[in-house]
Amino acid sequence: MPLRKTILVTGGAGFIGSHLCARLLNAGADVICADNFYTGSKDNVIDLLDNPHFELMRHDVTFPLYVEVDEIYNLACPASPVHYQYDPVQTTKTSVHGAINMLGLAKRTGAKILQASTSEVYGDPEIHPQTEDYRGRVNPIGPRGCYDEGKRCAETLFFDYHRQHALKIRVARIFNTYGPNMHPNDGRVVSNFIVQALKGEDLTIYGDGQQTRSFCYVDDLVDGLIRLMNAPDDITGPINLGNPGEFTIRELAEQVIRQTSAKSQMVPRPLPEDDPLQRCPDITLAKKALGWQPKIALKQGLEKTIAYFRDLM
Repeated sequence: MPLRKTILVTGGAGFIGSHLCARLLNAGADVICADNFYTGSKDNVIDLLDNPHFELMRHDVTFPLYVEVDEIYNLACPASPVHYQYDPVQTTKTSVHGAINMLGLAKRTGAKILQASTSEVYGDPEIHPQTEDYRGRVNPIGPRGCYDEGKRCAETLFFDYHRQHALKIRVARIFNTYGPNMHPNDGRVVSNFIVQALKGEDLTIYGDGQQTRSFCYVDDLVDGLIRLMNAPDDITGPINLGNPGEFTIRELAEQVIRQTSAKSQMVPRPLPEDDPLQRCPDITLAKKALGWQPKIALKQGLEKTIAYFRDLM
């Protein structure tokens, strides 16, 4: 009987992390879920607590962690503007100190380690769609810099550890992802629209609503992360993971209103500072290197997400 892998998921009680933990358990791994519960929730992993192969640990990645593991998925960091701008210094520390601590753990144990990076490393892009060789246009001193530059620095650290210490690294640049277990007050556009529609409130549109995003359902995203971790060691990334289907924010709002049968109107608000006008991944590399592309269409994914929020509310 093959030995079970022990896998650490930092930020494992968060939106994406909780889905990843469940998938890894189903695949036969021992899973250690580490989370400080700043944005994660025990409710997201409550169904996993009775599994003898699952361990939940309250831990902040800005402090070292001493466990024995075979693989590390480093997902720890608030990912929505509302949360990462609340304590921007801590956000930067989570990305940078967290990366250093998890890379140190990987170095000591010989574990493979995957960094959950972000499309925000591209900033407000000058090319469209975004390819992995594009170096981005980020404002390092703006209100989003704590997250954008923190993630960029984490990528730097991963590749320096790879070159200097021959660590087996993976870097995934995650584009807009949605689905069950999203925080209802995280300020992200999909959860915002759904919660407002279900409450019978008007939907808040920032700017003219013509800015575009691509929306990847969480099950597709988790599949991409696992494929990247299991890829040959010469596939380090960075690799874009997201859905190349592009929608304007106004189109998303119209879709949510239709699917919730809400009577909501759209109410314009000023566009936040440094909010990118276009965001869409080029996933050519993911298709070629991982055999991965998203399968779940926006309409289908929204149905599942709306059902989750109905139950929650």
